[in-house]
Amino acid sequence: MANHYLVTGASRGIGFEVVKYLAENDHLITAVARSQDKLSSLRGLYPEQIYTNALDITLEQNRNELVQHFNDKGLTLDGIVHNAGLLINKPFRELTNDEWQQQLNVNLLAPVFLTRDLLPYLNPGSHILNISSMGGFQGSSKFPGLTGYSVAKGALSIFSECLPGELQDKQIKCNCLCLGAVQTEMLESAFPGMDAPVTAGDMGRYISNFLENGHTFYNGKVLPVSLADPS
Repeated sequence: MANHYLVTGASRGIGFEVVKYLAENDHLITAVARSQDKLSSLRGLYPEQIYTNALDITLEQNRNELVQHFNDKGLTLDGIVHNAGLLINKPFRELTNDEWQQQLNVNLLAPVFLTRDLLPYLNPGSHILNISSMGGFQGSSKFPGLTGYSVAKGALSIFSECLPGELQDKQIKCNCLCLGAVQTEMLESAFPGMDAPVTAGDMGRYISNFLENGHTFYNGKVLPVSLADPS
């Protein structure tokens, strides 16, 4: 029987590829992003398997609309991929309060609040998968300009370690994948001209497989997914 997953940041890059691979494996997906046009093109590939919701998950009103989507359609979930991210490459001394808040909202607080709001719809045995970064992996090399992003992603990693204890009674598992450089639009925007060693398609396939099977072997783990030495 097909599972039903929710994927955020689904309109491009890794999230787009995750949704495609899940659909190819005959699952149902609720795809969330801010761009309706890109979500519509994604749904056009698998119209019978993909629900789309164009909204900003950092806003409480929009998260409430997403909850209403599950109420209205009588849907439950077997997993969530918190993939949406925001990277502002800027020296620490120049980061504004607003830029700090933006990165914390997208990379940490939206996954926290959305997980809490969707708990009633998660089936026993569900898998919550948080997509972090090597910048948020303890002991990894840290780079100038990525302090705000790395701090937010590091907090997301700790959140992933906390959730299994909180959700043990519901038999819900949570893991976190800390990704190295992947060739995406976000990477190109932050680091113009950088050539990453991994494509969005390859990483999307890996994440999809881990979402389906990784919680059989891992729970509450923060795992590096990188070709570089994390230490």
